Amino acid sequence: MTTATSPRRSWIPPGWMILLGILTAIGSVSIDMYLPAFPAIQQGLHTTTGQVQLTLTAFFVGMLSGQLLYGPLSDRFGRRPPLIGGLIIYIIGSVGCTLAQSIEALMFWRLIQALGACSGIVLARAIVRDRCDPREAARSFSTLMLIMGVSPILAPLLGGYILQVSDWRVVFGLNVLFGIGCLIATVTMLRESHTPRADASLGLGPVFSSFATVLRDRDFTVHAISGGLAQAGLYTYLAGSPFVLIELFHLSPSAYGWVFCANSVGLIVASQVNSALLKGSDIHTMLRRGLLGVIAGAALLIVAGLSGVAVLPLLLAGIFVFMTCLGFVNPNAAAASLANHPERAGTASALMGTLQYGLATLATFAMGVVHDGTARPFAFGMAACGLAAWLVLRTLGIRHTAPLQTATATS
Repeated sequence: MTTATSPRRSWIPPGWMILLGILTAIGSVSIDMYLPAFPAIQQGLHTTTGQVQLTLTAFFVGMLSGQLLYGPLSDRFGRRPPLIGGLIIYIIGSVGCTLAQSIEALMFWRLIQALGACSGIVLARAIVRDRCDPREAARSFSTLMLIMGVSPILAPLLGGYILQVSDWRVVFGLNVLFGIGCLIATVTMLRESHTPRADASLGLGPVFSSFATVLRDRDFTVHAISGGLAQAGLYTYLAGSPFVLIELFHLSPSAYGWVFCANSVGLIVASQVNSALLKGSDIHTMLRRGLLGVIAGAALLIVAGLSGVAVLPLLLAGIFVFMTCLGFVNPNAAAASLANHPERAGTASALMGTLQYGLATLATFAMGVVHDGTARPFAFGMAACGLAAWLVLRTLGIRHTAPLQTATATS
């Protein structure tokens, strides 16, 4: 058993963190690349806009339910075995999406794909918590956002290009190849960071008891819900923006990709500014400031929605401010949620992800239900998520005057 060291201060992240960033990006790649294909899927499978949006909801259902499985498994058997199994499931689901002949089949295989994809997200967070104390974890999560942030820039651009030269099924074919690459890299490169615990029972009673222990921690619950609500605003954007920007405002799939790229760059830059500012500020201060920025973006979105026609420049400005400020919210909310649970990092990470994707599922389902042919549900939905995130932290959050519990884990 060896004591973990903090990540190197070099501008080049260590190899294990680069791989974790790629694994964390599995969900993003699986979402962002197919967003420009929504109209093409609608036409190809002879369905409706709302039904296509529900394929994203199905993905979120898989993401939130699968994490509850991977967390306890990783605390019991270590991080590598569940991760490898999850990547195999992801590959199978991606093949199914490629071959789907109906919207119902696509929803099913998106669910399976997500059940595998969530392994990379929940276990990457757990590995960071294994190796880092809370403040260093927040900086590491910012680094992960830099690495995984490449996917929201390139994925929609690549998806838009594919639609110009080929069929939407090719998008899912690339998901298959990406999953195979991640599987090979994990098997050959990733070291175990958590010593398997024979005393960590997988019986329903002990597992639910472990979940209850984490949920009783107010630090965890408040930060996970607040961060999850802000994240739900992001997924409202993902679910609603293809219709609003491509169909309503007549942007081409490639132009939509460039808009998506600009928002992703804003988020990445903010996450790196957050990492630098954490040298002199604590994670709670940075989280509160980030949520104030989200409120500013929400205000712009509300004005755009109330205008009746949602003027495009105002709408895009609100989205950009909202998305950029998530670069301050996401890493600090994640670090604060996991800080008090070094021995249950897998379980805590799974619960955090489940709460976040549960809120995202509700948000995207609502988008499909209240879709009325205008941009109002989209603009008001994002704004509501941002306002709720700020209110939860403002009314229920604890004012910290000392650092949260720190602990080093085995690597």
